[in-house]
Amino acid sequence: MYHECNMELRVLKYFLAVAREGSVSRAAAALHVTQPTISRQIMDLEDELGTRLLRRSSRTTTLTENGVYFRRRAEEIVALADATTEEFCGADDEIRGEIAIGGGETPGFSLLARAAQLLRAEHPGVHFRLFSGNGNDVIERMERGLLDFALLIAPVDVSRYDTLTLPLQDTWGVLMRKDSPLAKRARITPSMLRGKPLLISSQSKVENMLSNWMRCDISRQNIAARGNLLFNLSIMVQQGLGYAVTLEGIVHSGSGSPLVFRPLSPKLTAALHLCWLKSRPLSRAASLWLSTLRANLSVHPHTR
Repeated sequence: MYHECNMELRVLKYFLAVAREGSVSRAAAALHVTQPTISRQIMDLEDELGTRLLRRSSRTTTLTENGVYFRRRAEEIVALADATTEEFCGADDEIRGEIAIGGGETPGFSLLARAAQLLRAEHPGVHFRLFSGNGNDVIERMERGLLDFALLIAPVDVSRYDTLTLPLQDTWGVLMRKDSPLAKRARITPSMLRGKPLLISSQSKVENMLSNWMRCDISRQNIAARGNLLFNLSIMVQQGLGYAVTLEGIVHSGSGSPLVFRPLSPKLTAALHLCWLKSRPLSRAASLWLSTLRANLSVHPHTR
């Protein structure tokens, strides 16, 4: 049966402290409240929810399966509440607060970083929270209200969002060891990759794009690994696991690196889209950052 649950932010912060410290007593010390206060409040919360969140023993306190799920939700609620409160804490003419940006790995993020630096030079009360992940993860967090902006790398459907397409494109290619046979090639063609051990993105849209480029089902090729971000895949490349099909400039492959990058041929590029929800008004800080970004792009257009 449905019943109304009246959770207070204070109690959520008690719960998160216990989850973080692994003990009610250590959480009480960190928050400067009494241990019985925290214990009673969390037990009341469990009664309201109708489930146990903690496993209690004489030495440690751990999360139940429902507790692990609730922790994630509690962190989201507290983060949103803190960000909203911060936006209204300053004077009426003061711009402050948090701007949350998510995105995949791309050198194009430097354009967003430049706008962030320009904004903070004028409004030091503004700060940023970054989330790195693949397109699906970033879109999910934006649609749940946890991100103000998402930097999405094509191929991606951005028709549901307000969008600013950045004036540069990323280049697809192959990251490999310098002693790899293909490292002698200036460009990599589809026939060169057939049968080779490949490391590719775990996103289905990227896999489909690469299949079109190779003119074959890439999933039927010799796939050594899939991943959502490149750094760990690049370590596997260094260890000789195979060839990573990825974007240029994410991992250092210049002088002093054991790796090299070679672009694909026919050339394959990816547009970069900064997106935000049409249905969610931006905060003053987020709106000003977006205006700063637009102005900087118009004065210093980037091409590649």
